[in-house]
Amino acid sequence: MKPNGPPFRTISMTNPFGRMFRIFVSALLASLIVAVPTGVGAQSAGAPLNYRLDAANSNVSARVAFFGLSSKTASFPRMEGTVTIVPDAPERAVIDVTFDASALEAPDETTLERLRGERFFWVDRYPDIRFVGRSISLSSATRGTVTGELTARGVTRTETLDVTFTRDPIASRGQAVSFTGEMEIDRRQYGMSSYQLIVGNTVKIRLNARMVPR
Repeated sequence: MKPNGPPFRTISMTNPFGRMFRIFVSALLASLIVAVPTGVGAQSAGAPLNYRLDAANSNVSARVAFFGLSSKTASFPRMEGTVTIVPDAPERAVIDVTFDASALEAPDETTLERLRGERFFWVDRYPDIRFVGRSISLSSATRGTVTGELTARGVTRTETLDVTFTRDPIASRGQAVSFTGEMEIDRRQYGMSSYQLIVGNTVKIRLNARMVPR
């Protein structure tokens, strides 16, 4: 039985049409090779940027109103943590910071004793305070808000940390970057409800941190 239509013709690479066809195929393959990312740089373009906190150049402070006329500030000089930023999805950044409550410092011995005691941080039972931010909303390359969980005195609640980087952490790939973070919490929600006539209920927390690549 004869097939319908014109007979199939084999293309010879030695005739002019065959040479043109070969040139076309070669050019097409070359363009495909160029279009496919290769090399370490291309593969890592969207890879997460991992940092650790430079503890020697980082600190946390907590300020609260005192008698409604002034304020007192406690600081937490010992801390550790990591920061992960996804260049292609910055909203998936994770900030995980733990600071040592037992190492807190206060302006006077009476305040220090009370803060370390059962009515406030109760450091003998809860030596660590931790904030894990799992979602970030950026308003610019260097500013945004981080939503996460703050755990203090055995209580975990969702809080928001306003962050400001000294420079774009994505564009600063492989370099140290500093940032500040601020949040306000109600101490009563963490089981610290004593001395309400003397001590304010709103605690203003400030994080100053320097992160370095890891």
